[in-house]
Amino acid sequence: MVAAGLWVRGTLHGQISSEDWARAILLLVSGAVIAMTFNRLRQDLRDVLEVAEARLAAVEATESRYRWAFERAAMGFANTNKQGELLQSNRRLCEMTGYEEEELAKLRLKTLVHPDDRGALEPLLAGLGNDISSFASEVRLTRKDGTAFWSRLTLSSSVPDGVLSESIFVVVDDISERRAVHEALRAQKEWLDLALSAGRLATWRIDLKDGIVTGSGAFWDILGLAPAASRRLEDLTAVIHPADWPKLLASRKPSSVTNYDVEIRVRRPDGHIRWVALRGREEKYDDRLQRLGVAADLTERRQTTLLRAAAKKRERIMLEQRHRFSNLFPVITALVNMVDVPEKNVAKYKETLIDRIRALEATHLLLSRNGNATGMLHDLVVLELQPYMGTRDISVSGPSVVISGGAAESFAMVVHELTTNSLKHGALGDPNGRVEVSWTFASEDPGSDIVFEWVESGRRQTAKVVRHGFGSMIIGVDGAPLVGHSPKLEISDHGLQYSLKLSRKEIGP
Repeated sequence: MVAAGLWVRGTLHGQISSEDWARAILLLVSGAVIAMTFNRLRQDLRDVLEVAEARLAAVEATESRYRWAFERAAMGFANTNKQGELLQSNRRLCEMTGYEEEELAKLRLKTLVHPDDRGALEPLLAGLGNDISSFASEVRLTRKDGTAFWSRLTLSSSVPDGVLSESIFVVVDDISERRAVHEALRAQKEWLDLALSAGRLATWRIDLKDGIVTGSGAFWDILGLAPAASRRLEDLTAVIHPADWPKLLASRKPSSVTNYDVEIRVRRPDGHIRWVALRGREEKYDDRLQRLGVAADLTERRQTTLLRAAAKKRERIMLEQRHRFSNLFPVITALVNMVDVPEKNVAKYKETLIDRIRALEATHLLLSRNGNATGMLHDLVVLELQPYMGTRDISVSGPSVVISGGAAESFAMVVHELTTNSLKHGALGDPNGRVEVSWTFASEDPGSDIVFEWVESGRRQTAKVVRHGFGSMIIGVDGAPLVGHSPKLEISDHGLQYSLKLSRKEIGP
């Protein structure tokens, strides 16, 4: 166009000046630059439009996925405004409430909330977006049919860029089953606490790895300690009896579950001793050995048991004393009847009779001091030989044997006769004499007889003639002895041997 203009001008005027040529060149360059710039802008605009179309497609795809998730989510979703109007609801929320989406769009959020729970929801809803951006609460929602269900309601406030109005995103999770389980557990715990309280029981747990003791308030009360969340195991040494402390530390096989049942004594700060039973199990849990169970204060039961046992023991002793006293008079009467007046010598008769009665008295006093109407065979023998042990060679040996009251008195009479005979005619009357008294079990059988032996060594002062008098009747030379059976007596110039078998049933308590 510039060249055409110059040609026309040259034809009309006949010549073209240099100034015209400069203008023509400038116009030509400017046109080219403008054309290139326009073309570049058009290409950039085409690229921007392509990017915008791609982003729009991505947004549409995201919105489609969101809408798909929104509609098919396992929880109820909804959008509301600041006034609580339900603008949009998903399918799950409709199923929960029993409303159609169009029906929910005509309701407010607080309309779905149970009347008893609206008071806690409204202040939070009013402050949403000001003080807090989101909150969650467990409330009851009301269905279309009037029934209610527990839900976890989560509200989130957001203001999208470029949007003036504020929207609230609502998430509804049906927790009815979980709430029912929670209520059942709570009711069970209340029942368990009531049962423990009624039974005056307490719960406890000992972590043996860390040495930590936890327990209920009643547990610390039983120990006389202030309530605490936990205590170190060694802290309990201040109240637990030292003799019972090993019971808490004794360990069993950590790989097995075993029952744990011990009784310990507790010295409370007020000085009272209490008996406490710890019953439970010892098991390994999360690689930690622990004991857990219940505790019971057995003090009153222990005291009652001890009192009953003491009363029964006292009653038994009284009955035994009464029986022994009732038997004592026939024994004395028998002694009087059995002892003959030697050669019409009343003084000798009196001396013999008093001697026998004193022997009977000594045995009776020994049994009375013991308190349970029983005596040790060893004590009965030593009681008779005690006056001569410092001046004569005497040995007494044998296992521990208990003899009941009636049998003890009779056995003491046998030993007394042997002692009296030895003093008058045998080893006790000889400064060089020796008396060996021993007893053994006939066999290892628990019910076997006891073999009692009295052996004297030394010169006897009389011949081997056995006098058949009162003493012979007691030790059984002429028949059955006062106690026991199978007596044997051998007398020689240099000693005496006497043996007697005592039945366990005859002498037993």
